[in-house]
Amino acid sequence: MNVGKGSDPSIAMPGQGKGSDPFSRAFSWMRENLFSGWGNTLTTLVIVYLLWKLALPFLDWALVNAVWWSPDGKACREAKGTGACWALIADKHRFMLFGTYPFEHQWRPALASLIFIALYVVSALRACWRPWLALVWLVGLAAIGVVMWGGVLGLVYVENGRWGGLALTLLLATFGIALAFPLSILLALGRRSTMPIIRWLAIGFIELIRGVPLISLLFMASVMLPLFLPEGLTIDKLLRAQIAMILFAAAYLAEVVRGGLQAIPRGQYEAAQALGLSYWRMMGFVILPQALRISIPPLVNTFIGFFKDTSLVLIIGLFDLLTTIKVSLSEPKWSGFGIEAYLFAAAVYFVFCFAMSRYSQALEGSLGEAGARAGNKANRAAEEVA
Repeated sequence: MNVGKGSDPSIAMPGQGKGSDPFSRAFSWMRENLFSGWGNTLTTLVIVYLLWKLALPFLDWALVNAVWWSPDGKACREAKGTGACWALIADKHRFMLFGTYPFEHQWRPALASLIFIALYVVSALRACWRPWLALVWLVGLAAIGVVMWGGVLGLVYVENGRWGGLALTLLLATFGIALAFPLSILLALGRRSTMPIIRWLAIGFIELIRGVPLISLLFMASVMLPLFLPEGLTIDKLLRAQIAMILFAAAYLAEVVRGGLQAIPRGQYEAAQALGLSYWRMMGFVILPQALRISIPPLVNTFIGFFKDTSLVLIIGLFDLLTTIKVSLSEPKWSGFGIEAYLFAAAVYFVFCFAMSRYSQALEGSLGEAGARAGNKANRAAEEVA
C-alpha cells in the first residue's frame, strides 16, 4: 500500500510512526516510568545519587583495587581495606565447590553438577514435558550416583561422608524437591479426603512437621533415629538428612497444593464427574493441572526457600557450600576475609534462586496465555454451534 498525498495521515508504513527509533522509545519510557511526576522524579534522582555514591566505591573495592591471586595471603593483608581479596576464592574454590572429595577425582562431582544443571535445563523446556522425561531423570540420577560413589567402571569408591560443597547442596536440593513434590500432592489430596482416617493422618503429619523447625528434624534424623533401628542396621548420615529434608519440604508444599485445590471452582469437579471420570483421572487430568498452575508462585517460593535451607545440614557435620566457606575462613592466612567469601556464596545462591524465579514467571505467563487461547477457541466453537 502506498501512502501518498491525500492519503489518511493515520496510516503509516512501519518505521514512520511516532517514536519509531530506539532513542525516542527509550526517552518515552523514561518519561512515563521515571519522570512522570514530581514525586517520581524526586525518587528517581535520589536513587541515582545513592547508586552513584555507593556503586563507584564498591566497584573500586571489588574490581579495580582487588587482589586476584596471593598464595600466602600477604598481598591481601597489605591491600586490606582498599580492595577485595578474591585470592581466597582462587585458592579455596575447589574445597568450596567439592568439599573433601579426593583432589584427583574432583572432576567427578564437577561432572555430577553439570548433569544436575542439564537435567534442570531439559525439564525447563515445555517441549520435553513428555513421559520419557521421567526416564531421563532416572538415568541422570543413576549416572550421578555412579559418578559420585564410584566402585564400578574403574572408578574409585568414595564414601559420601567426603561429599561436600556445591555438589552436596545441589544433591540435597534436587533429591529433596523431586521426592517431596509428589509426596506433597498425596498429602494435599489426603487432607481433603472424605475418608476420616486418611484425612486425620495427613493432617497430623503436616501439622507435626510444620510445627517444628528443620534443625529439630535434622537432629532427630542424625541422633535419635539410629536409636530406634534394629541392632546391626544403620542408615547413612547423608541419607538420614535427606529423608528429614524431604519430609519437611513435603509438609510445606502440601499446604501450597491444598490452597490451589481449594481455589478450583466446584463446577470443575462436577463437570469431571458428569463425564464419568474416576477420582484419579479427574484429579490427574482436570483438577491438579489447574491447581498447580494457580500455585506456581508459592510453589517456587517454597522451592527457593528449601534450596537455601540446605545450608542447615552443617549442624550435623555435612560440608555444604556455606560450611566449606566457614572452614576456609578458619585457616589463619585467610582469616578476616569473610566478606569476600560470603559474597561468593551469595552470588552462587543468587544465580540458582534468580533462575528459578525468572523461569516461574515465564512459565506462569506462558500457561496463562495458553489457557486464554484455549478459552477463546472454546468460546468460538460454542458460538459456531449456537
